[in-house]
Amino acid sequence: MLLNWTVMILYNYFSAMFVGPGYVPLGWTPEKSQDCMYLQYCKVCQSYKAPRSHHCRKCNRCVMKMDHHCPWINNCCGYQNHASFTLFLLLAPLGCIHASFIFVMTMYTQLYNRISFGWSSVKIDMSAAKRDPRPIIPFGLSAFAASLFALGLALGTTIAVGMLFIIQMKVILTNKTSIESWIEEKAKDRIQYYQTGETFIFPYDMGSKWKNFKQVFTWSGIPEGDGLDWPVRDGCHQYSLTIEQLKQKADKRVRSVRYRAIEDYSGVCCPLTKGVKTFFTTPCTEEPRIALSKGDLILATRGLKHWMYGEKILDSGADGGIRERGWFPRKCVEKCQYDSETDQPVDGEKKNR
Repeated sequence: MLLNWTVMILYNYFSAMFVGPGYVPLGWTPEKSQDCMYLQYCKVCQSYKAPRSHHCRKCNRCVMKMDHHCPWINNCCGYQNHASFTLFLLLAPLGCIHASFIFVMTMYTQLYNRISFGWSSVKIDMSAAKRDPRPIIPFGLSAFAASLFALGLALGTTIAVGMLFIIQMKVILTNKTSIESWIEEKAKDRIQYYQTGETFIFPYDMGSKWKNFKQVFTWSGIPEGDGLDWPVRDGCHQYSLTIEQLKQKADKRVRSVRYRAIEDYSGVCCPLTKGVKTFFTTPCTEEPRIALSKGDLILATRGLKHWMYGEKILDSGADGGIRERGWFPRKCVEKCQYDSETDQPVDGEKKNR
């Protein structure tokens, strides 16, 4: 049984790793040229981003139905390997639960035959079991320590990977990805902030958990569709989600605040020279850090108490259109006199937009 678990776990693990998520073809454009106005353009891939696709900095490609980039499979989780990745998250805890049961029963039966109870103490004799015949495999102190260590690993894996499985199933049963769940949350915040009165309906939710489940899991193992065109629920536009993304992108530009670097920053993850608080509160994320030189201009879009995230303003045509975005220490910059990418919009004007 343990061998069966191992084979199934490794099969799905390597499938998720080597099959990959599926990438948007380089230079891709929609069939109807007028639909380009609803899509974002990727300067790196030199193509439009298909619905539900996102550009991955690690893979350096636009990934179809991207959920996240997983360092454990050294690949993205997306359209083609979402089912294999989720099955791996299910089978790994089940195999670890089975292994944990074996470890617990082994230690219990072996220790039970070695424990002697006295009036004032309990003694454990690890030299030999008090029974005949002798066990085929000796169970000494080293075997007990190895079993205890393996039990800890199995239980830790069960909890950690099991929680990831629950998170993945929640988004699959609503036919979303982790990124799309975040986009939906930002859509609600944008509507509430500007009080537009509009309602955002996620277009890819089929209205049934079983139908959403079948969008990812099929008997053939090949997901439905081609990863570029997706069925939408009644009353929704094919590009409802991409239109919302464009609105959020425009809103980010309006809300962005311009800063000027007053100190140099090398771009290290945990800078020792920027203060103890900055060192210990570094953002726990895979997002990059950007190096700053005194005088650089940065558009900040979000921030923490001691860190900020933004994009460095480069000269037009520099670096072939590559954008430098990442985290930097708050103490290295100061706010410019005007507080947005446009000249001097006041708060009332921002809210009306």
